[in-house]
Amino acid sequence: MSLVGFTAVATVTLLLCVMTGPDRDDLDEFYTGYGSLSPMRNGLAIAGDYISAASVLGTGGVIALFGHDGVVLALSTALSLMLLMFLLAEPLRNAGRFTMGDALARRMPGRAARITACAVTIAALLPLMLVQLAGTGQLLAFVLGFSGAALQTGCIIGLGMLMIGYAAIGGMKGTALIQILKIVMLLGSGLVVAALILHRFDWNPGALFDAAADRSGAGPAFLNSGLQFAGGPHPDADMISSQLTVVLGGACLPHVTMRMYTASSARQVRRSMSWAVSGVALFVLVVMVIGFGAAALVGRSVIAGIDPQGNTAYLLGSQAAFGARVSTAETFLFTTVTTAVFLTLLASVGGMILACANSLAHDVFATRVREMSPRREMTLARVSALAVGVPAIVLATLVQHRSLQPLVTLSFCLGASAIAPALVYGLFWRRYTRAGLLCTLIGGSLAVLLLMPGTNLVSGSPVSAFPEADFNWFPFTTTGLVSIPLGFACGWLGTMLSGRRKAQEQRRHYEAVEGWILAGAVRRGD
Repeated sequence: MSLVGFTAVATVTLLLCVMTGPDRDDLDEFYTGYGSLSPMRNGLAIAGDYISAASVLGTGGVIALFGHDGVVLALSTALSLMLLMFLLAEPLRNAGRFTMGDALARRMPGRAARITACAVTIAALLPLMLVQLAGTGQLLAFVLGFSGAALQTGCIIGLGMLMIGYAAIGGMKGTALIQILKIVMLLGSGLVVAALILHRFDWNPGALFDAAADRSGAGPAFLNSGLQFAGGPHPDADMISSQLTVVLGGACLPHVTMRMYTASSARQVRRSMSWAVSGVALFVLVVMVIGFGAAALVGRSVIAGIDPQGNTAYLLGSQAAFGARVSTAETFLFTTVTTAVFLTLLASVGGMILACANSLAHDVFATRVREMSPRREMTLARVSALAVGVPAIVLATLVQHRSLQPLVTLSFCLGASAIAPALVYGLFWRRYTRAGLLCTLIGGSLAVLLLMPGTNLVSGSPVSAFPEADFNWFPFTTTGLVSIPLGFACGWLGTMLSGRRKAQEQRRHYEAVEGWILAGAVRRGD
């Protein structure tokens, strides 16, 4: 039934892309879908883009293995989107048109800012794409019961090409409909499973938590802070670094921010974000119940034995919720759960490929020609989807049998250390200069890329990407505690070194567009 469900979802979603994709050479239709989605549908699409497979499987696994620390991670995920809603959503929508490069170039015109923004976009999203693609092979192997490496590789290649088709054919509107279908299926099936788990414990969350702590093998520590980072030299600082990275980095990733440009007005983006935050908050509650249910019904040791990262906990918890004797209806429901996770993998990669392709076509290639025709730019965007997707597929086949946690962490660290400082400075600091922007993006990215190989996620532990090696010299799991301040410091230093004259020029330029960026309308007299 799972195989039938996967095939049906792949067929229906591809058909949706063909039916809703742009039918003429219109950039606004391809990049933003004309802003034609209602606030509810746009909000669901934002939530769908934001909740990746790494969020579903990874967060559920951390909750099942580490209890309290996983709950804090889930809440940080929701807090990140709320931060985007209250601080950046409206200015981003007002400043940008199609890509993050547009938002930054409104203040600092020139190819250098656009090309650097494109490079950081690809660097931040490529690791997440590898995780989702490699996870596709692992999911199919787990659900369908095969273990052959050749079959997993074939699944990655076939589904990777399907995801390239989503981005190239459907554009923004097509991928939005897939995200809506994904979030509805994910939340709908998750709510039913969460209700079944709570029913097993007489609708008493306290009994669920106690049972999870008993089966965890960690005792009361399972429900207290610090279990996840207990083996490190600085557990408290490591936890702060991890949560800071998620809060600042999660919602600033380019495939999420690009959804801000699909709203037709500032009021629409506010209403869309309200729906998105509500959807993500509901998802957090669902994944918390299923994660604790997996620990209580399956056992922490069993979950860790199947996957040390706990990525199968969400599916194991869902399976255990039905009990030993499974009816046809319950089998169908479990198939719906696995299909929803499968669709999450498909939709997440499709949105990320679209964000990278749009940035390549619009920020790099289109800016080289003074007047590029819409037909040519759309062709470039579709070719760019292929240029991004094929290397991602090849790399995913190479990393599929290693721990993928470093790649997830790398993406969030780049979002928090390079993209978040650039957006905050670019949208709100009047004196910010082009040199400051380049220093922020390049300096923050380099800090992450230099520090990340030294973490214990890459080497030095049995569950790291290279367990046979040990070049672990950085004392934290994530780089955020060091790289985020460095990203902000690089932007400040680059601006200060630009000189007073450049700073005054930039201040005047910002004041000319300030009313539009912050309020969506130019002030009188400008």
